[in-house]
Amino acid sequence: MQLNDVLTGVPLLEELASPLAHQNVSGLEYDSRKVGAGDLFFAFPGAKVDGREFAADALAKGAVAVVSELPAPEGFAGLWLQVAHGRQALARAARTFFGKLDEKIQLTGITGTNGKTTTGYLIDSILRLAGKTTALIGTVEYRLAGKTMPAVNTTPESLDLHRILAGLQDLGGTHATMEVSSHALALGRVFGVGFHTAVFSNLTRDHLDFHGTMENYFEAKKLLFTGSGGPAPKCAVINRDDEWGRKLAPDGTKTEVLWYGLGPDARVRARHIHNGMSGLRFEIAFEKLKFEVRSKMIGRMNVYNILAACCVGMTYQLPPETIAAGIAACTGVPGRFERVDEGQPFAVVVDYSHTDDALRNALLVARGLEPKRIITVFGCGGDRDVTKRPLMGKAAGEGSDLVIVTSDNPRSEEPLQIINDIMVGLRRTDTKAIVEPDRASAIRRAMQNANAGDLVLLAGKGHETYQVFAKETIHFDDREVAAEALRSFGFARKVAEAVR
Repeated sequence: MQLNDVLTGVPLLEELASPLAHQNVSGLEYDSRKVGAGDLFFAFPGAKVDGREFAADALAKGAVAVVSELPAPEGFAGLWLQVAHGRQALARAARTFFGKLDEKIQLTGITGTNGKTTTGYLIDSILRLAGKTTALIGTVEYRLAGKTMPAVNTTPESLDLHRILAGLQDLGGTHATMEVSSHALALGRVFGVGFHTAVFSNLTRDHLDFHGTMENYFEAKKLLFTGSGGPAPKCAVINRDDEWGRKLAPDGTKTEVLWYGLGPDARVRARHIHNGMSGLRFEIAFEKLKFEVRSKMIGRMNVYNILAACCVGMTYQLPPETIAAGIAACTGVPGRFERVDEGQPFAVVVDYSHTDDALRNALLVARGLEPKRIITVFGCGGDRDVTKRPLMGKAAGEGSDLVIVTSDNPRSEEPLQIINDIMVGLRRTDTKAIVEPDRASAIRRAMQNANAGDLVLLAGKGHETYQVFAKETIHFDDREVAAEALRSFGFARKVAEAVR
């Protein structure tokens, strides 16, 4: 493809003159280590590294030109194309280069603070039950026609997204479901992409270190529904019970809105809800349509996730029996209220809840299981929104009988300082607290304190298999650590003896 064709729709600060405009481009790259001959290299200014530092290296590897929103560094000898917004330029170029696949593949984008991952798994399950070849892109992993790949970001860079869609098309795929983070929307990772269906789960306090205010956070989420450099979605699925969701009514567009919730204002409602240890059962009511869904997932939060997924199925005109079968087939999501069972007489659950609202919801689900006591282990990430730390401490204290405050991913911060911030909120409750900065030791202490009939909630990291410190990142999986601690107390051995 010629350079001027690749850059169609990308506003250049200076017009691209012939014959340069007709140079052939063999690929796109934003990582100089992967540049090959004939590639167009995009140099982004980053928080820690300026991509322009690698421009000369990209040129030496055969890049035809460098695209950046910043001017060329002094002495750069190659073709430098300056644009207004580097990531938006890459997004437009990638969409064009790969043949505008969002017009050929049905895309569902899910945004919101909590519930994105679970809703994505549910939607993908419904689509696969309908016989579709799908892609699933999110926090836990990327799936491409059944093949699992590690997730680098919740929402990949635009170039990587279009590569995934190209791979899906090569395999005969027709539908892709993706989590769309507020960072991705603000940075332009999905700029220019047209979605068939956009989903809004809820908005609670998170990522204010990046957005600054809740209003800015909301405005970033809103871009999925108004169209970020592309058309507004054909359909919008919005939580009517969320105060921010009610502000999302797409004005001046042809978007069809399916409001979901438990209240009377919702078009798609959950009725006759039965929630127990074995899972959820309730009726979906939409105008004259009524059908029952069953799920092994538990808790009020999953009623909302299932409702959203059912609505998405409706936007694709799938029959109720297919939607219900897809919900039933999705038995759980890694790190989302995931149980660790080594035969111990108390429950151990790992959950990703890393905001005060998510933690409060997880504790409500735990309390609904009627344990004798709830023991919560959690911490907060370093180099992230400090204002949520006391709020999480207060939520943990209000919903637990014992709280063990520990480290999450402290990054460059001192773990004890993060813990002190948490304790400000926790001390507003009367709940007993233990401080143990070492997360593995904290998990072990929770097991030591647990009695028969109790529930231990390990919150904050969920599916994550690492822990980030100032100078290193180590392997760390709450599920593995919990299972190892339980086995060290002899529970696995007792189970094996019982089997024999």
